Amino acid sequence: MSTNDHDDGGEPPEAEVEELSREEAEELIDEIERRRSLKGLAALAVAVIGILFSLFQLFLAARSFTFSIPIPLASDWQVSLQLLQANAVHVAFALTLTFLMFPASMGDGFLSRALGRVVDAATDPFDAGNPIARAVTGVRDLFRWAFVDPNRSRVTPFDVVCMITAALSAYYFLTEFSEIQDIRVFGLESGAPVTELYPFLAPVLGGVPVLSEVSWALILGALGVLLVLEATRRTLGLPLMIIVATFIVYARWGYLISGNTPFLGLLAIPQLTWPDIIQNLWYNTENGVFGIPVTVSVSFIYIFILFGSFLEMSGAGQWFIDLAYAATGTKKGGPAKASILASGFMGTISGSSIANTVTTGAFTIPLMKQSGYSPEFSGAVESSASSGGQILPPVMGAAAFLMVQYTATPFANIIVLATIPAIVFFFGVWVMVHLKAVQEGIGGVDAAETVSVAEHLKRGWFYLVPIALLLFYLIIERLSVSRSAWFTLVALVALITFIAAYSEETRLTLLGSLAAIFAIDLGSFVVAGVPFTGLLGGAGGAGLPVAEAFGLVGPRIGWYAMLAAALTMLYHTDVQSKYLDLDPTVQNAAESAGDRTGRDLGDNQLFRVGTFVVKSMEEGARTAVPVVVAVAAAGIIPGVISVSGLGPNLTSLLLALSGGSIVVMLLVTAVASIILGMGMPTTVTYIILISMLASPLVQFGIPLLAAHLFILYFGVIADITPPVAVAAYAASGVAKSDPFETGVKAFSLSLNKAIVPFAFVLAPGIVLLRKKADAADLPLREQYRIVNFADLAELSYSVPEILVPVIGVFLGVVALGATVIGTLYGSVNRAERAGFALSSLLLMAPQLLSTSVFDLLGFAGVTISVNALLLDLTLRGVGFVVFVALAAKNKREAGATRTNPRGVST
Repeated sequence: MSTNDHDDGGEPPEAEVEELSREEAEELIDEIERRRSLKGLAALAVAVIGILFSLFQLFLAARSFTFSIPIPLASDWQVSLQLLQANAVHVAFALTLTFLMFPASMGDGFLSRALGRVVDAATDPFDAGNPIARAVTGVRDLFRWAFVDPNRSRVTPFDVVCMITAALSAYYFLTEFSEIQDIRVFGLESGAPVTELYPFLAPVLGGVPVLSEVSWALILGALGVLLVLEATRRTLGLPLMIIVATFIVYARWGYLISGNTPFLGLLAIPQLTWPDIIQNLWYNTENGVFGIPVTVSVSFIYIFILFGSFLEMSGAGQWFIDLAYAATGTKKGGPAKASILASGFMGTISGSSIANTVTTGAFTIPLMKQSGYSPEFSGAVESSASSGGQILPPVMGAAAFLMVQYTATPFANIIVLATIPAIVFFFGVWVMVHLKAVQEGIGGVDAAETVSVAEHLKRGWFYLVPIALLLFYLIIERLSVSRSAWFTLVALVALITFIAAYSEETRLTLLGSLAAIFAIDLGSFVVAGVPFTGLLGGAGGAGLPVAEAFGLVGPRIGWYAMLAAALTMLYHTDVQSKYLDLDPTVQNAAESAGDRTGRDLGDNQLFRVGTFVVKSMEEGARTAVPVVVAVAAAGIIPGVISVSGLGPNLTSLLLALSGGSIVVMLLVTAVASIILGMGMPTTVTYIILISMLASPLVQFGIPLLAAHLFILYFGVIADITPPVAVAAYAASGVAKSDPFETGVKAFSLSLNKAIVPFAFVLAPGIVLLRKKADAADLPLREQYRIVNFADLAELSYSVPEILVPVIGVFLGVVALGATVIGTLYGSVNRAERAGFALSSLLLMAPQLLSTSVFDLLGFAGVTISVNALLLDLTLRGVGFVVFVALAAKNKREAGATRTNPRGVST
């Protein structure tokens, strides 16, 4: 692929850059996330359980907690679940898949190495044939067989035991819910032992003291919490497991802290017993494992992950990447700009920084390297932009749905709140890669190597329809998040099925079938008042007016389209759609199934579409597993805070430590978010920190939504912050670059993501929040609201509070780009960089500077009263003047250099 000519000083493009294959990309993700690569029966088990998991969630999305499951040749199975039961089944599915997909140990951990040294020390004094040496070696081999999976390729006996225990727990919730209701009133120890609940086990277990005497609910609760900790260790790492376990230990022995101890005395709590703790952590939907985070996962997160999986498997992922490349490929630094756009598009599909980085980067990083960017910078651009997928509406990863629940805010308002900061972030990264291209003389690709945007849109416009529908349902119709996702998912599958069946040869059959199905069902409603399927089953009654029948039939058009497409593909078995390119994973799965059955199924379009649906459900479950485990584990922390009554004391402690300084409190929150978020999912960081830090931030007068978004932003930054920059290290694996340097560059490219949160918490107009007229009479959490059109029309408010700060942050990221890259129109020296840095701070977050000064004066006993708004506008004005002056000077010098490159006076 050729590039445009480079300016002098630009690095020559590499002659050949290998693009990472899809298989290599998937292998890299598995290696980073330590997933197993299973085959045979184990792989089939993962697929089956994953599909069942997705089907369970689809039933919940379509019918809520009461639904019927059709049973062939029998009456339908009616299912009615309580929230706790649904949450328990949800977590049990995730735990079972975790123990299948993630090894307990690969033999390279601290404990494994320590035991290895113990065995070596015990056997060294003996010959290999000595009975003691053989016994010790045999114990070691037995341990390895039971627990260790060095090649990430087999399921161990320990995994099977964990899966059985998870299944038993779910079974107990489903079959003994009346006892659970009793123990929530009378205590966990009032539950019956397992031999009373299941008398057929009495002959076998009746003699076992613990099982025949202790409450089965208590045993299962304790084992369940341990399973969540083990699943956390496997999927998210040992540090998070230790953090969560520490909170459990604190709940049990925190009463030992003396209330008279300075500062730490605020952490003293009442004495709790193990049954108290387990009951609150395992049998509670307000807090604990099955608390709000898991409820959000059941209701919102999973269905959106499933939507993203269907969209990706339909081929939308590659289409979005190609669209970004078509839009920017020929521009200066085009491949890097394509990476930013593609990562933003993929953020709509995937909430995972790592998956986004590797999937998009497999295509964009080689192109960036080939155009002249260094491997480290290429990896930094991709990981920085990919991490932004979690802050970009409308999906924003899982944390946005948690924000909906924790703040009791409609999702449409969250989208409004998050849009401007997200655009500022991506604009800031765009500015930096452009300035780097100017600095290095990097052009774009040849126009002959790309297709036009119009041509690309013509080929795959339908991929945009589900996203538009989602926004329509959320913002215009204001449906619930789960219903919006369900309707969008049905529309997506119907659209893909219809496009798959459409060709020049089949369109008459397809459209005729659709019209016939529509007419038959419409007629059935008009004649008998029921759908045609009900009429066949003997139901029916008085007919409906045509207009009313249309109102019932219209919303079913998606299902009719699926049926018409299926009938068309059954009739035209060799149909090939020229518009649809399903993800290669789907095609490979279809061909693999054909090979196993000895039939050529890979070319059958109907079978491919069926494979697309099944594979999407399986991949959705695989993607959801770490998220579900994360929210289940993270829910333990607010559970402990709630049951121990720690919340108010923790707020008092943090307020005391901050010394009343909002800047100190914000810095503590930012640093805590980054440190805690290193190597952990953003959802976990968000749940833990809003439990501990959201209330103190609100006590300082920061709007509740802005405080939550602040914490979310810094949790995302942790993905590209060394030394544990997981997204940057994933990008370095694709770019074959130095991991640490890639992380440093990724962090520098994302600096605006660290400044913008300070900007919007101190100037809420940036996130379109306004203080209510009666705020003084309201609780702190309820004092702000989303602006409306009347607010925007009120120029005395909207200009100084919204327009000026928003323009300021956009100009500020340009100044920040000149500071980081060292180029604007031309080279920027150190003094000018310092000036641009100052202007950037004054344009983006002047209150950060002024508040810091006032806090220092306050500590010195000096109090100054000023008009906050006037000071804010003045400082932004100073920043604007400095920026314009430096930019004009840089432009003149760059123009003079181009006119007279040798520096000879004229």
